[in-house]
Amino acid sequence: MTGRPRPPLSRRTLIGTGLGAAVLTAAGTGTARAVQPASAAPAPRRAQAFLAAAMDAYPDHGTIRLTQSYTDQAGLFSTAFTYDNALAILAHLACPAGESRAVALGDALLYAQAHDPVHDDGRLRQAYNVGPYTFYDGSPQPDGFVKADGTANVGTQFGFTGTAVGDMAWAGIALGALAGRTGERRFLTGAVRIGEWIERVGRTDEPLGGYKFGVNGADEKLPFTSTEHNTDLVGLFGRLARLTGDRVWRERRARARAFVEKMWEPSGGFFYTGSNDGVTINKSPIPEDTQTWTHLALASRAHSRSLDWAATELAVLDTADRPNSTVPAGQSYEGVTFSSASLLANEGAPIAEGQPRPDRNGVWFEGTAHLALALRHRGHSGDEKRARRLLGSIERAQDLLGDAQTVGGTALPARSGVVSASSPLDTGFGFGYYPYRHTGATAWYLLAAARANPLRA
Repeated sequence: MTGRPRPPLSRRTLIGTGLGAAVLTAAGTGTARAVQPASAAPAPRRAQAFLAAAMDAYPDHGTIRLTQSYTDQAGLFSTAFTYDNALAILAHLACPAGESRAVALGDALLYAQAHDPVHDDGRLRQAYNVGPYTFYDGSPQPDGFVKADGTANVGTQFGFTGTAVGDMAWAGIALGALAGRTGERRFLTGAVRIGEWIERVGRTDEPLGGYKFGVNGADEKLPFTSTEHNTDLVGLFGRLARLTGDRVWRERRARARAFVEKMWEPSGGFFYTGSNDGVTINKSPIPEDTQTWTHLALASRAHSRSLDWAATELAVLDTADRPNSTVPAGQSYEGVTFSSASLLANEGAPIAEGQPRPDRNGVWFEGTAHLALALRHRGHSGDEKRARRLLGSIERAQDLLGDAQTVGGTALPARSGVVSASSPLDTGFGFGYYPYRHTGATAWYLLAAARANPLRA
């Protein structure tokens, strides 16, 4: 080993271990054109520039490619999470001149679906490698997204080999969006294959119903049932029902929705995280995304108080004088944190071995964008003003945090890309988020800025 600590697991990587989860680049295949200095471009244009740079980071390794999820400094090398790439597709579709990049990423997901090294059943893995690197133990990873034998380059070094229902749902949503935008049948076929895999593997007749978590890298089914995942399925199955006209997807959507609604706590006005066994509701911690995504997917007035719960109970303000804050002096950021447990994190101990200590007030910018979009979607008095404040905080973070970071060893366009968190934060689910520029956080910012609801059927 080199002695460098392994990076923390992310929310979208837990299942792989069996635990649970300057220039503006032109749209297209990656040809760059000088439009204006990136630092002078509007914030959404700079966010698009980051997504383009992360997609084009390995030009010598083929045109079939995915977008690297985090900057190199995060220590995950060229890892491209399926979830992040689904979001990148949706963000490109929501932005001007982004369709050709979205199509290229959609075709890469279809390639992974058709060229898995083991399975031919419609699944996608948690993550893939998209460029070469030397792992911490000194072993080389020489390939791009497509290996020499033609198979998709699954992220085995970190154990990102499982398949989560939530990740699959987001990939299906993205492919469905491409099918709707382009009319190309291949994207709908890929989305349907994903939906059918989820139905075969995830459907459960346990008392709480819904769809289970997925499988680990050994293809073993996992016992958890997630509110987040079933919310994703409300979006996916609703989209498939509309695109195919097949009534079976409406029945499946109703099944996923019924599970989500069972997670509602009317006395507090929030949704619980899910169930560990399909029988008992897991009441702690309470995460942010089960409050905001549920509104985007359900559009339910009876449950819209969940946004107020998230905006109030998960609100944070990160300043330089906070314990363990990495925010520079004179700066502050507002937003929400990951979960109720994040607010109670032990600030005297590292988040994980080899990682820094957490800041209880660290802002989770991806979740802050979730909330901004959901408030805009709800449209109550004061919601737009609150959403604009949150978006302003994210835009300041893009301007000022994560300086001098790289993707594939190449410097990013100036002030482009949103970091995951303002300071190290503990999610309460066994992993943390850190101030590294991130495809997922950047994509959610673009969706919120464009008022584009990805979970609407």
